[in-house]
Amino acid sequence: MSYFAEQNGQPMKEDFLHYLWQYQYFDKTDLRTAGGEEIQVLKPGHRNADAGPDFLGARLRVGEVEWNGAVEIHLRASDWERHNHQLDPKYDQVVLHVVGSHDADVTRTNGSPIPALALSPRIAPELLRRYQQLMEAPAAAPLPCAPLLSQVPDITRTMMVERALLERVELKADALTALHQHLGDDWEATAYHALMAAFGFQKNSEPLARLAKSLPLAVLRRHRHDQRQLEALLFGQAGFLVDNEETEADAYIQDLKQEYAFLRHKYDLTEAALAVHEWNYLRLRPANFPPVRLGQLVGLLHARPTLFDALLTAQSVAALAEFFQAPAPEYWRTHFRPGRAGKVPSLGKSSIDLLITNVVLPLRVAYARHVGQSALVESSVALLTELPAEHNQFTDVYEALGFTHRSAADSQGLLSLHKNYCAPRRCLHCAVGSRLVRQPRIVG
Repeated sequence: MSYFAEQNGQPMKEDFLHYLWQYQYFDKTDLRTAGGEEIQVLKPGHRNADAGPDFLGARLRVGEVEWNGAVEIHLRASDWERHNHQLDPKYDQVVLHVVGSHDADVTRTNGSPIPALALSPRIAPELLRRYQQLMEAPAAAPLPCAPLLSQVPDITRTMMVERALLERVELKADALTALHQHLGDDWEATAYHALMAAFGFQKNSEPLARLAKSLPLAVLRRHRHDQRQLEALLFGQAGFLVDNEETEADAYIQDLKQEYAFLRHKYDLTEAALAVHEWNYLRLRPANFPPVRLGQLVGLLHARPTLFDALLTAQSVAALAEFFQAPAPEYWRTHFRPGRAGKVPSLGKSSIDLLITNVVLPLRVAYARHVGQSALVESSVALLTELPAEHNQFTDVYEALGFTHRSAADSQGLLSLHKNYCAPRRCLHCAVGSRLVRQPRIVG
């Protein structure tokens, strides 16, 4: 077994070797291959996020020869053949095999040998101890680094949360970019689909996304000036215009049902319609019932002739809040569901804040990247600093540990930190975890 297993009773993860190579945190005194040739690391290369070797663009001197190519990393050298790299031409560019322990010689597809560097005896015990301390944190621990956070400067935490925020925004923007391409590069249709899904507020996002797919914006645009027809199309296509003991005596619903029957035939919408049982009501307050949200969408589509342009040009949170406060049709201000009366509140501030965070911001960032307007990315992300912080079981943990949590920008960053780094234990990819593990670099 390697030095790592002997000292800690269990094998380490390969990402630790990636970390060591990327930042060169190992003793480079008399650095040599397993075959005894001298090694000089002129450039370690950059991490490869796609298929193929782990690091690309490395520059090394092995013996008297300078090499430019890739570096592949494994816990054991024999993992090379276990992964069938000797049969894969993508790995022919590897010029150095960096391993925890060297238990086998390896070759390229043409049989030429690849020099190997074993890191086992070159790692400072304290560096390894700190790494294992993070990795051995109980699975129930909210943050593996919680007991050690006092050793991390506030600026490191702040910068990591900002980085996690930008990653979260970029990921959401990526999804909308893909949607935009799928919709034939139509930004207005992209805004429509994004808003429809977002108005489901998680519980009903999926059926609302399917409703948008089944009822193209091009159809709704033809009836935008007639609110009654918009209602008929959306509520009929959603499956809400059905006869039951609550709706059979409701003249308004019966009228919408007749209008929908005509429009359904006109646009051949029958096969794509949803059924009423596909909507979720469980553990929802009446103000969040699907018909209430759909009524608010009708008001928005009727009052706002251009969704995308309005969302793109709004200069403040206040302007965006005004955009979302389009009144629902009168019936849906007094009914929680078809045929069931009750006073319905308008779209609340917290809901508007979520729509700005989850739709407006990524939509604007996706567009800004598309047209190359970096200033629009910055101004869009800055909107989050105008929104209040979100408090939930995840953000509360970070706040209790001293992380800054004053606005939605902080909340989004902390949620990204939890999901993408802390929960999956990707400590070495996090600036906080990396800071805790690393030691002053050993100069060879």
